[in-house]
Amino acid sequence: MRVALMHDWAEARLGDMPRTGSVYFSADERRRAERAAFDDMARGLGAALATRYSALHEDYEERRSLEARLVKAADIIDLLTQVLAFERAGVRGLDEFWEGVAEREFHLDGVAGEVVDEVLKSLLDARHEIRKEEH
Repeated sequence: MRVALMHDWAEARLGDMPRTGSVYFSADERRRAERAAFDDMARGLGAALATRYSALHEDYEERRSLEARLVKAADIIDLLTQVLAFERAGVRGLDEFWEGVAEREFHLDGVAGEVVDEVLKSLLDARHEIRKEEH
């Protein structure tokens, strides 16, 4: 839970970068901006707490721990759930969000990997049903 909060903390200042933003900002530029926003927010916490929170933020960015990899998977699942809701409401042109989902690797073993794979498959199946109904 702490890793998820630290990931969202930086996004609270910058917002969630849309995929189309990658045309204008490299992944490194985005990471630097998020890091700067995070550091700016952490400055008032005191050195010990800022260091602890910074380590959690770095863990997420580098996906070192199981928790960080699960948070990344949950972030993608949340995004795809929102995209699916838009598509169910009739919005089109969101194909880019689904690109590579089936091949996405979160480096999760055992039950964690199985659950994430199952959820992603169910989202892809639901999208397939929407697309099938259109034709």
